[in-house]
Amino acid sequence: MSAPLLAVIVGIPLAWHLGLTAVTYWDAGRVGLEPPKKWAAITFCIPLFGFFIYLFERSELSYEPDDDPYKGNNFNIHPSRADDAPLPSRGDDRLSVDEDSWDETDATDESRDRVERRDGDDGRDAR
Repeated sequence: MSAPLLAVIVGIPLAWHLGLTAVTYWDAGRVGLEPPKKWAAITFCIPLFGFFIYLFERSELSYEPDDDPYKGNNFNIHPSRADDAPLPSRGDDRLSVDEDSWDETDATDESRDRVERRDGDDGRDAR
């Protein structure tokens, strides 16, 4: 293999790798991710993925809880699942299933109707 081709094959990725490490070191000191040497070492030791780790960690610095669209349990529920009982969690201030206005008589009537239909039909075809 020729020396210029080898220099291109090895040199370009190595230049990118060292460039990403340098940008990480410079930016970590600028945005306040301390110590910047740690982030440069992570980027250097884990090629390419280390830089993405740094970017994901950096994005957490700009988190504003007031602008969070999921704050206060605001999420969409598919209409077919709208009558499901919510699962309780720690610090949940919503009403429990017993206190909620969930009507359990509909569910028991449907299951009773199914049982009555099964009792009247022995399950065999009348052919």
